[in-house]
Amino acid sequence: MPFIAVILTAVAVTTSAPPDKPIVVTGHAWAPFISPMGEPFRARTVSDDTFANWFYQADRNRDGVLTPDEMTADADRFFAKLDTNHDGEIDPDELTQYEWDVAPEIQVNARKMRAPGEPRSKEEIKRASGEELGHGLDGRRGRGMDGGPQGAARYALLNMPEPVAAADTNFDRAISLDEFRQAAIARFQLLDTGHTGRLALATLQAMLPRPGKKPKYREDDPDARIGNPLPPGN
Repeated sequence: MPFIAVILTAVAVTTSAPPDKPIVVTGHAWAPFISPMGEPFRARTVSDDTFANWFYQADRNRDGVLTPDEMTADADRFFAKLDTNHDGEIDPDELTQYEWDVAPEIQVNARKMRAPGEPRSKEEIKRASGEELGHGLDGRRGRGMDGGPQGAARYALLNMPEPVAAADTNFDRAISLDEFRQAAIARFQLLDTGHTGRLALATLQAMLPRPGKKPKYREDDPDARIGNPLPPGN
């Protein structure tokens, strides 16, 4: 299936539909929101707020904040969608289906989608002019050749290029429900910088990537690619 066709025929769950009944939506082919557990949320209209769609879906009691229990429940719901053979784990085939069919935008070699009106980066201009830039990461904390985040991190709250695979903490090439739940708690803690046990909408909005603005890094920043930051220098 062509890349653009995947985007335009995405399957999403919205707050207006029963939780067990996905609906087919027409999305805009520029930038989804990738939830902390890796679920893509795409716009149906130009005014649709994809981040808010995820937040209000996860905020089950509609009190305006997310708790660890709500983050875990949201992880359980998405896990059930990915576990297509219902054997209690996300196996390599299901992981491939996630990366190619459910959220192809997270592929590291896919060009970042620009918001309408966002100017092309210097790297895109060089590509268009035929200048060679090289490929892959620059070797420092998963950054691309343009110094920015890669994969899902370009559209997410956390610097995780592949958030579903990152939940495989025992590296057995399968993600169990328990691993996915543990990842949800760990990611909640990463987002809960004030250690309040609550995540407000406005607090999370301030963490979103801004179109056309590259995040600033220091050489001693921790590596958060797999959810639990590694010590600086690794």
